[in-house]
Amino acid sequence: MKRAEQVTFGGGGLDRAAHLREDPKALAAAWADPQAEVMLIWQGKPLSRRSGRGSSPDQLAMIPTDHPLAQARQSQAIFLGLTPKGAPQFACDMSDWQPDALDQAMLASFADASEQHHPDLPVGDVFTELRRMMAFLTPLEAELAATAKAVLAWHHSHQFCARCGAASAVAQAGWQRNCPDCNASHFPRTDPVVIMLITHGDSVLMGRSPGWPEGMYSLLAGFVEPGETLEAAVRREVFEEAGVRVGAVSYLSSQPWPFPMSLMFGCAGLALERELTIDTTEIEDALWVSRADMMMVFASEHPRISAARKGSIAHFLLQNWLADRLD
Repeated sequence: MKRAEQVTFGGGGLDRAAHLREDPKALAAAWADPQAEVMLIWQGKPLSRRSGRGSSPDQLAMIPTDHPLAQARQSQAIFLGLTPKGAPQFACDMSDWQPDALDQAMLASFADASEQHHPDLPVGDVFTELRRMMAFLTPLEAELAATAKAVLAWHHSHQFCARCGAASAVAQAGWQRNCPDCNASHFPRTDPVVIMLITHGDSVLMGRSPGWPEGMYSLLAGFVEPGETLEAAVRREVFEEAGVRVGAVSYLSSQPWPFPMSLMFGCAGLALERELTIDTTEIEDALWVSRADMMMVFASEHPRISAARKGSIAHFLLQNWLADRLD
């Protein structure tokens, strides 16, 4: 697919500069670089501000490395890499801060619209759910946010050695954890997920999960199992969820999906049948949507169905399917 890397979180041009991760002197020099910037993340929400690209916060709000909030967390900072202009980029976790009047129910909701402001940061700089602003970020901002959010999520869930259970320590500028007891090394994980544009004639198969906003439908998706090809995962997941057998499968595009740390493999598949047998333990509903109806969905004119969230690979694939740009 020629436009594959135009998907959100893809193609930002970040130089990961992995050779610097094990060089303390080089990392110290990068931190001291006048161009260096730090992304603060609180409970998975990047610091952001309004720039006018969208109605909500829609731009990363980076801080300099000499800011007190960054300096206090330097020892645990994640080195993200270098921008195309050579500016070192870091990420620091702010989850130890506790805002006043925190609404835990809102934080746990599918569409967290809450914003948190730290008193030591400029007015207007707030921690914002990444899904709310991902469609408005520049490619570089999106790649930085996805990388930082996913790596920090891995650190939160992998603080102990999987071999012996001892507490592990951060190494390699945040890209490794080492066990002091059994000397095992652990690395950030990425969970492979297939997401499928399944078509039959001029219709596409859509589904919805429980808890999604009313009317929201998206492409079917599921985790790839050990020992399974992407093609086999597509066929298995579609049959398990919707009872539809799939023939030819092809790869379209991929998207890092930091919720919490997945890699979405966008695939196209040709259905061999239209009859649906929905497994309600997997999904809440599934249906075939014609191209004409999908055009109404994207125009927000459909009486029943609302589009997949902008910025998601589902929205990206459906948009290109409607425009006949899947080649």
